[in-house]
Amino acid sequence: MDIIKTLSQELDITEKQVNAVIGLLDEGNTIPFIARYRKEVTGSLDDEVLRKFYTRLEYIKGFNERLETIIKSITEQEKMTDEIMNALNNAKTMTELEDIYRPYKPKKKTRASIAKEKGLTPLKETMLKFDPNIIIKEEAQKYINEEKKVLTVEDAIAGAEDIIAEEVSDEPKFRKLIRDFMFRTGKIKTVEDKPDEKGTYDMYKDYEEAVSRIAPHRVLAINRGEANKCLKVSLIINDEEVLARIIAKVIKRDCDSAKYVKEAILDAYKRLIFPSLENEIRNELTEKAEETSMVVFKENLKQLLLVAPVEHRIVLGFDPAFRTGCKLAVVDERGKVLATGVVYPTEPHNRVDEAKRTIKALIAKYGINMIALGNGTASRESEKFLRELISELDHIIDYVIVNEAGASVYSASPLGTKEFPTFDVALRSAVSLARRLQDPLAELVKIDPKAIGVGQYQHDMNQKKLGEVLGGVVESVVNSVGVDLNTASPSLLEYVSGISSSLAQSIVSYREANGPFKNREDLLKVNKLGPKAFEQCAGFLRIRNGYPLDNTAVHPESYHFAVALLKELKHSVNDLANEDLKELLHNIDVNEYAKRLNVGAPTLSDIIEELIKPGRDPRLDVEVAELRHDVIDIKDISVGMVLTGTVRNIMDFGVFVDIGVHQDGLVHISELSNKFVKHPLDVVHINQIVKVKVISVDVDKKRIGLSMKQVEA
Repeated sequence: MDIIKTLSQELDITEKQVNAVIGLLDEGNTIPFIARYRKEVTGSLDDEVLRKFYTRLEYIKGFNERLETIIKSITEQEKMTDEIMNALNNAKTMTELEDIYRPYKPKKKTRASIAKEKGLTPLKETMLKFDPNIIIKEEAQKYINEEKKVLTVEDAIAGAEDIIAEEVSDEPKFRKLIRDFMFRTGKIKTVEDKPDEKGTYDMYKDYEEAVSRIAPHRVLAINRGEANKCLKVSLIINDEEVLARIIAKVIKRDCDSAKYVKEAILDAYKRLIFPSLENEIRNELTEKAEETSMVVFKENLKQLLLVAPVEHRIVLGFDPAFRTGCKLAVVDERGKVLATGVVYPTEPHNRVDEAKRTIKALIAKYGINMIALGNGTASRESEKFLRELISELDHIIDYVIVNEAGASVYSASPLGTKEFPTFDVALRSAVSLARRLQDPLAELVKIDPKAIGVGQYQHDMNQKKLGEVLGGVVESVVNSVGVDLNTASPSLLEYVSGISSSLAQSIVSYREANGPFKNREDLLKVNKLGPKAFEQCAGFLRIRNGYPLDNTAVHPESYHFAVALLKELKHSVNDLANEDLKELLHNIDVNEYAKRLNVGAPTLSDIIEELIKPGRDPRLDVEVAELRHDVIDIKDISVGMVLTGTVRNIMDFGVFVDIGVHQDGLVHISELSNKFVKHPLDVVHINQIVKVKVISVDVDKKRIGLSMKQVEA
């Protein structure tokens, strides 16, 4: 497969761009670095296109390596022909390659190989001549051989049929015919395997859907039901129709051998072809479903990571609970833990006054000015308590309900243990909640993206591929936001372009030993951080209160362009807060100055943007839902209620909304809007505040149906 032409056509970019990107990747450049700082070379290809490029490039490389292996194998067997070579060179997918190679692929011992060892290949060839003058049973007499364990005529015929069956099964055109027929006309059928007490798979107890139309989320749901032994799954097609097509292609005339060949074809279909292709098609459906799910997962994760930080606040992390008490953690503006504790204001203890005294004392001692309340068990009861407490203070303290998803994973992780070895798991969760409010990105990178709780069926997917995809999202967001070099944890630093896990630890060790970095050039003093790593990471790292350009996304390699531009405008880097300068930069003719300064226009545009808003943070402010305080449990809601909630998760089929009753409600895609909705992501985003109407409640199954469009109406 021609790498250059294929990538050019698939991604709709020029061959020059393809060559340029391959060259940059071969030089060891990262995708974030190429996307941001090599726009002139790539024609301004963005991060998303470059990641698709890299994925396809790796696939094509693997394809070409496999092609070479197959060609070598068939050639060594002395079976290569012009026809086979042309077929291999025209193949476009791994499936096509493997179909062509199948007849020549070394096999373990099979019924056909045993029959060949018994010398029954000539009988097979006789059968396939369809000679009307030959009686097969008479012909088979010649092959009876006690030494080779061919004891009867039936043994000989069965062996010849086994060889025919394997040859039919290995024929690429037959596999393609049946595969296409399965995709076009096949149906996925599910039946109950064992009772499902929770009713999770009720709709699939007796279910059929066309292979060509089945929705990705239903494929994943069916797979999970099968894995949990709740469902039996099969693929059904019109066997007689597809068999008739193969028989017509193999059997040349009606004669004595035709009935034996027909039996062999039936055996090939039932024993070899159908089970193999059924697995193949279900695997392909699963792969496509996973790809679709990953797109949703990626967007959800991106939105979650891009929630704006709450800066310059001393925060009380409040992890709610009933029996074990609510865990508290006070953290300063930089996330340092100042104090911890436990209070018991909820059932069954109800030590409300004692809890108030404890928290008021913490507020007075540490100057707490915001509370991060987890949204898990006892959240609504704790919120009621906090509202009452705040009303008794002589000043207002804000509180925000923070999504706890993944906090427990971090708390029990080796990283959580390393950070807070003397804290129990629940106290670590309280710290994580407070820090998650202060800087969601810095805290969420400590958690495996798969555990953050956005997406669908993430535990059923190819974990390696999912990890790579989500890791790419985190990397992309971290580098687009930028990282404070003097406060970032190793967990955050290792997502920065060019910085490995060990290098991230080296940076933190250097910082602890030598104090804060004064400028980006100091990075070169870090052990094992050489010129290439510096080139890749420097532009994404920020140093506040130092050289002004070090707090921007302007790369050190372009500082002289920024300085020269400012000089042209009769200003310096110390004037970046000057409003007159910003006005000049807004109105500049980029192309004219690009020629004057001998710099690419895309690079100059990025420099200007950074000079206008130095240290800017692209993250979005989080909204806070006003929840009804008479609704704190699923038993409190009824059909017809209109509530306010927060979008917590987005799926292909709808949106899960937190309405504060410990169980998210589902707004099905059909209930999102009165207008046509192709995908929920087109209408809502993670953490969006929405008004919803309750349209169904099932207390036993803990299912809540919601509608947004009925509120619109």
